[in-house]
Amino acid sequence: MLSLRQLEAAFHARREALRARLVRGRWSGYAFEFLAFGIKQGWACLFGALMLALLLATFLFYPADAPLARYDFLTLAAVLIQIGMLVFGLENWEEARVIAVFHLVGTVMEVFKVAMGSWIYPEAGEAVLVIAGVPLFSGFMYAAVGSYIARVWRLFDFRFDRFPPLWLQGLLALAIYVNFFTHHFTIDIRLGLFAASALIYGPCVIWFRPDRVHRCMPLLLAAILTALFIWFAENIGTFARAWAYPGQEAGWHMVSLAKLGSWYLLMIISFVLVAAVHRASAARLRPRV
Repeated sequence: MLSLRQLEAAFHARREALRARLVRGRWSGYAFEFLAFGIKQGWACLFGALMLALLLATFLFYPADAPLARYDFLTLAAVLIQIGMLVFGLENWEEARVIAVFHLVGTVMEVFKVAMGSWIYPEAGEAVLVIAGVPLFSGFMYAAVGSYIARVWRLFDFRFDRFPPLWLQGLLALAIYVNFFTHHFTIDIRLGLFAASALIYGPCVIWFRPDRVHRCMPLLLAAILTALFIWFAENIGTFARAWAYPGQEAGWHMVSLAKLGSWYLLMIISFVLVAAVHRASAARLRPRV
């Protein structure tokens, strides 16, 4: 069985062969780079894309009289996907550890948020693999975010200018996580967290390699775009009735844009967890282009 490094080497070899066939000049080179960017992004999203496909497929086609509840099927399918990604070398064990931590962090928050009425799981009463009204597949939705960031970091060979100290990022991530709980009982410091994230990450530039050359963008912009992508995915999840926010019980409508801020903050937690794994590479300087 091929290792993760062998799979990536084969992927790069295929990309170079395709580049040799398609690139004939400057503009075709830019077009190929954009294509390579899209392919890498899709590959990085593999876990999340499979989960979203399962949510939609089971919503549309899962038999109502099936002996196994839909939520339980989703949980077992998510476990099999995770095992398969490790067995077939699509993730390494460092990435799996980050994903496991994010799964635990997400599940704890899910139990609390459901108890506070922030959202519900309409079919939880029919399932067995449930904790306090929260089906266990929900943790895998958080894990999908961690999986994406871990994989995109590796696939695009991230480098950084002015990377913030990891301890400072850790304090911000801890404050974000605590505020997800405490804002129900005391003041919500979300605006302060947004401001703190801008101060901490504002000077930072991320360098990523879609094809042969590293490109750059402000890290804050990358974070906002990632949060927007997750917000779109959440709309698919609520459309598939995997979970529902207040007001969606009677019929589906788009998730409030206010949730975009929540996903931005949650994505920072995931980023910090992955950065802790990539501590050595995070300190590398900007490459030459």
